[in-house]
Amino acid sequence: MDAFRADTRSRDELIDMVMQEMKRLREKLTELKVQVDQTQLVVDREKQRNADIATELRTIQDNIETVPRQDIRIKYDEALDARFRLTTMHGQLEKFQSTRAELERQQTLLSQVMNRLQGIDALPTNSTAEVEAAGGGKASLNIVRIITAQEEERQRLARQMHDGPAQSLTNFILQTEICQRLFDRNPTRAAEELSNLKDVASVTFQKVRDFIFDLRPMMLDDLGVIPTVRRYVDSFREKSDLEVRLEIVGEERRLQTHREVIIFRSIQELMAQARDYANATTVEVKLDMSGSPIRIVIEDNGRGFDAETALASSEEHFQDPRVQSLITLRERFELIGGNTTILSSESEGTSVRLDLPDDD
Repeated sequence: MDAFRADTRSRDELIDMVMQEMKRLREKLTELKVQVDQTQLVVDREKQRNADIATELRTIQDNIETVPRQDIRIKYDEALDARFRLTTMHGQLEKFQSTRAELERQQTLLSQVMNRLQGIDALPTNSTAEVEAAGGGKASLNIVRIITAQEEERQRLARQMHDGPAQSLTNFILQTEICQRLFDRNPTRAAEELSNLKDVASVTFQKVRDFIFDLRPMMLDDLGVIPTVRRYVDSFREKSDLEVRLEIVGEERRLQTHREVIIFRSIQELMAQARDYANATTVEVKLDMSGSPIRIVIEDNGRGFDAETALASSEEHFQDPRVQSLITLRERFELIGGNTTILSSESEGTSVRLDLPDDD
């Protein structure tokens, strides 16, 4: 009885923690909505400003022989400033929108967790054994792992943003200032710097596009999971030394959004594990859409692990990011009625099979 009361108290504390987090998310989403709306107004205004300046520059170009050099310089500086402001504000808007979308996903997840917890709480509680059979302890552990995974993902995205686009924007500012100083003293050198700036901007733009695709590929919503997986596998193959083979069985069809997302994220995550943790040279991906359940199989020839021991005694392997990620992946599939089979040994690589029903 004492153990049962302790379990109930722990579950109540967990429910309270989730409610507090949901409240915090609602408040943050309200703030972000205001920021998104305000930033969108600024972006629209800067777009119009850039369009007006572009028109003025075309007029100057048509009358280049009669326009004073000083006027050209002033207008050119104004154009650079306007373009930089638009780029900066547009980046800020995308950041707010991305953060808002992520918080909304967290809110949805917490709502599902709350429903699950409250459903468990409402079950008959005649004995501790019945509570344990209902999965109360496991549900708590699932939430801890999900929150941990979310925090790790936030940290990874923050590092990518800092080391990538944010650093590039800083370099753009410095190069622009160099161009401004060289414009009168050494126009040829200024043109070279501008050409270099254009090249760097093109590379950075592609990196930002890749970053956005990894974060949330828009084609997943527009075209569905199969074209998105094909695109991701092609991109992954180009950027890594791995040989990646993709096999798709069955007709291309659309699924519910959350099912397409979990299929894509699972493939993305398992391929990254093969590259980052297993040091594999070959990865095989099979997506079978021919029936229900939908089946995803990812196999690699890299360094494996004792799956039976690791997954059965997960607490001892909590610090192993690969094992922890696989446990979290398995629990996500269980939440929507799916199944996972994980086979791995230190000498034979790893095989993960995911079965996902294609309807609720």
